[in-house]
Amino acid sequence: MRDFFKYMAASAIGTLVGLFSLIALLGVGAIGLAGLFITSASSDTEPEVEKNSILVFDLATDIVDAVPYSGASVVLEETLYGNPYRSMSLHSALEAIEAAATDNNITGIYLTGNTNAGLGTLKEIRAALEKFKADSGKPVLANNSVWSERDYYLASVADSLYLNPAGILELNGFRAEIQFLAGALSKYGVGVQVLRAGRYKSAIEPFTRTTSSPEEKQQTQALLTDLWQEFLTTASEARETTPKSIQAIAENQGLLPAAEAQTAGLIDNVAFYDDVLSELRALTKQTDEKWVEDEDDFTQISLHRYSQTLSPDIGKDTIAIVYASGEIIDGEGTTPGTITSGGLSDTLRQVRHDNDIEAVVLRVNSPGGSAIASEIIAREVELLAAEKPVIVSMGNYAASGGYMIAAPGDQIFATPSTVTGSIGVYGLRLNFKEIANRNGVTWDVIKTAKLADINTISRPQSEDELKLQQGFVNTLYDRFVSLVADGRELPKEKINQVAQGRVWSGTDAQSANLVDQMGGLNDAIAAAAEAAELDDWHVEELPKPPSFEEQLFESLFGVGVVTRLPWAQDPISQEAMKLREDLTLLKTLNDPQGVYMRLPFTTEIE
Repeated sequence: MRDFFKYMAASAIGTLVGLFSLIALLGVGAIGLAGLFITSASSDTEPEVEKNSILVFDLATDIVDAVPYSGASVVLEETLYGNPYRSMSLHSALEAIEAAATDNNITGIYLTGNTNAGLGTLKEIRAALEKFKADSGKPVLANNSVWSERDYYLASVADSLYLNPAGILELNGFRAEIQFLAGALSKYGVGVQVLRAGRYKSAIEPFTRTTSSPEEKQQTQALLTDLWQEFLTTASEARETTPKSIQAIAENQGLLPAAEAQTAGLIDNVAFYDDVLSELRALTKQTDEKWVEDEDDFTQISLHRYSQTLSPDIGKDTIAIVYASGEIIDGEGTTPGTITSGGLSDTLRQVRHDNDIEAVVLRVNSPGGSAIASEIIAREVELLAAEKPVIVSMGNYAASGGYMIAAPGDQIFATPSTVTGSIGVYGLRLNFKEIANRNGVTWDVIKTAKLADINTISRPQSEDELKLQQGFVNTLYDRFVSLVADGRELPKEKINQVAQGRVWSGTDAQSANLVDQMGGLNDAIAAAAEAAELDDWHVEELPKPPSFEEQLFESLFGVGVVTRLPWAQDPISQEAMKLREDLTLLKTLNDPQGVYMRLPFTTEIE
């Protein structure tokens, strides 16, 4: 017995020593990490704007709707992986461009790099650059070695547009390429059964067909035509040519060498970077001799750093911008890239009960998602709109569930390139009976009611089960149409005509009375101020990003640090990124009933 207690005591002491050692080790590690963060943070000196500076907008900067995370997760990533990453909110970018117009230290704006932003976002930035030129008389220059159509849509606003002598201007039109999985699923014995309300609701087609349906081809062609027409009109007006001329290039050439692009009047100069550098230095009113020690430099400040020098709004009244960005999922809290029903609902309730907030701009940039989560959020928007003006600003997407949460707003703004509508519902029922049986796997079910195994994957659904679930989908669709009709103050029959799951461009959505006005985020903010009769106001962006401590904890003990991939132009990297996005999408399909209000695709300009 004495030995027993001796061993117990030794074990306890050993455990305590080990525990204290672990705590000490973690403490040292935490101190080391803290030192890394402090070192990193202190090295990022307070930005200053030198006299005669060029405002540099690197188009690779990730322009996002919501206020980006810029604390622990980014610092940790840069410290550990050496992967510099810059993102800023669209509101901050627009504010910075507007402020530069009246800043005597800024002599012009320089655009460079390649963008991954959507056309809706680019439309708003382009409008801000046009206003900058008109208000200030200062020049905008743009230079690159390759201008894609997406880049060119923005860069064509420049007074001086440069292209490297070996460079290329891409003008070959827009395309949508849809991948179909039905053949592979059939080959490997995966059964698919479909529930759908809305004849244009084509999100299920990749699982059930080998080509697009006539309805899908019709709506996708119409959408691409509208987006392409917006590009043609914008680019041709900026370059003083005609849409017909650019269309001819797209039909017959597609890729223009620099010299031919200049001959066609689509760029101003064919130039190496040192030639462009001389122009930039001239704008800073300093000669090349000043830069002998650093041949690549000129007096400059990045758009990201410049935005940090601006004083915050100090208006008396408050307009809240509430961001709804990403896939709509069922759940609580906040997750980057998604809209959780609980998280956004909490934010909307807080805004409703906050007497200091006079008006709200709901910024929607979502292709939709969970049907139930969408309706939960839409209800909170409806309650908010009953008490305060709610102006909706649509970004690149505000479709299906994204449109549902926008519909209760008092006014809806969209850009011509916004992808919206898609008022419909779908569900997929997969079963693995055939592939399982081929490999010797079988099931035996014991149940207390006929429908107890209605959600099983061990067999196809019976006709009665499908009929029952289709009735549920039809009910959700009817509720969707009714909600939109109430929000838009239009007859339900009229909404049903433009619903049916059909996708619309912002331009066509306005004609269909699904959108009130063409305009961007700043237009929506101005409309909110007018609706609330505000003269002296400031903007508060919600939900606020997590604190430094919260981000640090998540980075260390949560999902881990994931290095962001830089935007790549080569086809292999782009396909890899698409696959990553598809796999990420699968994780958001968490509707309790397995039914969704989502776009059939997310458009990429290719």
